[in-house]
Amino acid sequence: MARRSKNKGRNVSGVLLLDKPQGSSSNHALQKVKRLFGAAKAGHTGSLDPLATGMLPICFGEATKISAFLLDSDKRYHLECQLGVTTTTGDAEGEVLEEQDVSAISETDVKNILPEFTGDIEQVPPMYSALKHNGERLYKLARQGIEVERKPRPVTIYDIEFISLARDAQQRLILELEVSCSKGTYVRTLVEDIAKKLGAGAHITALRRLSVGPYEGEMLTMEQLQVLVEQGTDALDASLQPVDSGVADWPDVHLGADAAFYVRQGQPVLVPHAPTHGWVRIYDQSNFLGVGEIQDDGLVAPRRMIKQCA
Repeated sequence: MARRSKNKGRNVSGVLLLDKPQGSSSNHALQKVKRLFGAAKAGHTGSLDPLATGMLPICFGEATKISAFLLDSDKRYHLECQLGVTTTTGDAEGEVLEEQDVSAISETDVKNILPEFTGDIEQVPPMYSALKHNGERLYKLARQGIEVERKPRPVTIYDIEFISLARDAQQRLILELEVSCSKGTYVRTLVEDIAKKLGAGAHITALRRLSVGPYEGEMLTMEQLQVLVEQGTDALDASLQPVDSGVADWPDVHLGADAAFYVRQGQPVLVPHAPTHGWVRIYDQSNFLGVGEIQDDGLVAPRRMIKQCA
């Protein structure tokens, strides 16, 4: 006798802008939100360290098809770091390795060197990262006391905004910055490299992600989501951004009925006045159909098609 398939959840689609709480892993936050929504399918768009808070876009249903593009998008962070103390992990969760006297470092010193870290730079990934070496996560090797050689990786720092340099209540010298950067940037490494240029060590004491790709501004906390749960699924679903919002900064093309039919079948189509290269959002007269790429012959080729739109 065949078993009945279990109900695996609601077919809800859209993007939730979660304000990830401190102390929670990104996957733990994802699983909790997925349960709150009773969703059949969900995924996040790039991990935040447990220490970090802030924007963690969670894609439900059909929106998971655009999650990879958010993973590759630019980010902006607000950070605080303590100068003069180096830790094993580059943040406050690690063990202290070394302390230095930083009483001579001034605001002018910091402002003078920050331009050296903007633009295209190279970073050596930290040992406490999720990158793999011979199939093993680096952070797992680091916990065993093993350090391996890591090749420098190119990243882009678009802007570093100086906020403040001051002593806190514990007389720690705290540097506060906002950083806009490309995918793959390790903010912990950036802070350590800046401090090294100042002749000291440093580690992150607070980190908050402010934006991911086209998303910035208002986010929902776990507590706010709990309130929406009590109001019902309609209230929860109303909190979601539409599926196409994740690529809202891309150019768009609009198809007539015939072209839309062929695109749904996976066939490239000619669209008058379409961009000449790159990725585009594809719409029919009223719906978001998915994303496509301009081929060398100028045709719009479908790449990720959406079955339904929330």
